[in-house]
Amino acid sequence: MLILDFGDTSMRFPRIRNIREDNDLTQQDMAEYLSCSQVAYSYYELGGRSIPLDLLIKIALFYDTSVDYLLGITDCIKPYERSKYPAMKNDE
Repeated sequence: MLILDFGDTSMRFPRIRNIREDNDLTQQDMAEYLSCSQVAYSYYELGGRSIPLDLLIKIALFYDTSVDYLLGITDCIKPYERSKYPAMKNDE
């Protein structure tokens, strides 16, 4: 049996902050794009609040990267080839 130990259960997302800063955007800019408050967005970056999947997908599409990259699962910033049957459109 495989047991995964994540230790500290708080999830911090430094790549979401780093990619935002690399694109010269403020937390307020991203909060407006995601239709949330700046405080809520700040909690997403700091790991104080879980990021809803739909918002995580929107962030990945906005930066043209993958959710795997944002979560630190891969170091490859280039996104995968998009499905011709996407679960979510770019304009949603």
